[in-house]
Amino acid sequence: MARPLRIEFLLANYHVTSRGDRREPTCRDDDDRQMHLGVVAQTMAHFDAQLLAYCSMGNHFHLVLHTRQANLSRLIRHRSGA
Repeated sequence: MARPLRIEFLLANYHVTSRGDRREPTCRDDDDRQMHLGVVAQTMAHFDAQLLAYCSMGNHFHLVLHTRQANLSRLIRHRSGA
């Protein structure tokens, strides 16, 4: 069964989380974590969004972000490389 469509709003705050495949680590080391944050920063700039907070855990991460446009799905797809 497919997930329901995500509702998107202008000027909204979102909590986004992503877990590694089969709950594997999302980053291998500190350099990998820095590269991930760089990708997040580029994505925020590209989609006119602002990262308010983040938490990087071993096998998942959390982002709290503010979107100025209703483009969360495209932003997440871009960040994920899909």
